[in-house]
Parts: sequence; C-alpha cells; structure tokens
Amino acid sequence: MTGAAHLGARQPKAIQSALTVLEEVARCGSGVTAREISDSLGLPKATAYRLLNLLVQDEYLVRMPDLRGFALGRKVVELARLVAPAQPPEAVREVVDRLRSRIRGGIHLVRYDSDGVRVIDPDPDYPPSVSVRSARALETSAMGRLLLAERRGAESGVLGEDPDLAGQLATVRTDGYAYFPSPWAPGNGCLAIPIRNREGTLVAGLCLSAPAARIGDPAEFLALLRMGARELAPLLA
Repeated sequence: MTGAAHLGARQPKAIQSALTVLEEVARCGSGVTAREISDSLGLPKATAYRLLNLLVQDEYLVRMPDLRGFALGRKVVELARLVAPAQPPEAVREVVDRLRSRIRGGIHLVRYDSDGVRVIDPDPDYPPSVSVRSARALETSAMGRLLLAERRGAESGVLGEDPDLAGQLATVRTDGYAYFPSPWAPGNGCLAIPIRNREGTLVAGLCLSAPAARIGDPAEFLALLRMGARELAPLLA
C-alpha cells in the first residue's frame, strides 16, 4: 500500500496536511528545505519530515541532488501539463524572441498579480533560477523587487520595515529598474524592467539573467530591455 493510500485509509486529516506541504513546496520553489517548510507552515519538524518523505515516496516530490531540499516531482509535472496556462500571444513571443537574439543571457517575461510573480515566458535556453519562490520572498530577486517597490511606493509606510531594504526599494523607484545578485546562482545577477499599462500600473516585467560581471554596468542592456518593454506594453495591458 502506498503512502497516499495509507493516509487515505487511516489518517484523513493527514491528506490535507500533505497537500498543504505540496503547495508550500510549489510556492517556495526548488530547493526549499524541510526546516523552511516546518517554519513556514508551523508544523512540528517530525511531521514535516514524515509528510515530505511520503510525498517523495509517491513521486509528488523529489529530493534535490544535495539531499537537503525538495522540488516538485514527476506526478505533479504530469498533472500540470493537463492544466498548463496558455502561452502568451504570438506577437508577445515575437518581441521577446527578438530580444533573446540580441542579448546573450536569459530573457524572461513575468506577470504581476495579487499573488506575486508569475513567469509566463521563461527563456528555454537559460531556465530562471527563481520560480515562485519570489512570491514568498519578493526581496530575493530583481523581478520580485520591482513588485515590492511598486507596493511600498503606494503605501505611506510599512510597520517594522527593514530600513536598508526600504532604501534599496526607493532606489528601484528612482532608477526605474531593479538589479539583484542571485542568491541561488552565485556569480549571476538579474535586471528587471517594468512594463506598465496606460494608467501606469505595473502589469509585467522583462528580466535579464546573466553573469554579474556582464550586467554590473547595465546601460547597454537597459536600453534594449526598455525598448522591448515599450513594444510589449500595449500587448500586455
């Protein structure tokens, strides 16, 4: 009898807990650890480990090569294919593809909504090192910092806000773009350019992921990305 079947027969509430753990791995992204899951969900560590191991056993999760973290497994991927989101319109993909032909690095198109960041056109040759982890910790990526800067700029103040982060987000608003060295891929960094609708609301972003040494002086890349953002704005509004 598999782990899932055992839970269904003997511990109905554990099914809900296992699904909650699965959802948290999806939100956090590849590499999230059992300790992070335990802390985020308020689960006892032993319970988190037990549920994670059952999900691995049934192939809903896999262990990362370092054996510390977890990622979504084969069965989740198969389910996702049945409900895969629609691709961006062809006109949008053409603009993004032109940028990819002119810039060596990963060019990703993201959407912003109430839940955070969603990558809608990842570069197939340079997969993004950040997935939905940014939705939980927006400050740990350039694409996330664009959204944070937008949200904090619309607020008069945030209780208990880190003053260093507040200053960095103010710089994002002043510069009109975000840069952040990747904590997940040492030596790499990411630039993110906002795409706004006619009302000036942030709706999407163009992100360039490349070695930090190449984008430390980003003027050349910013010009190309901003040109692409202007083309994409009426297509994504």
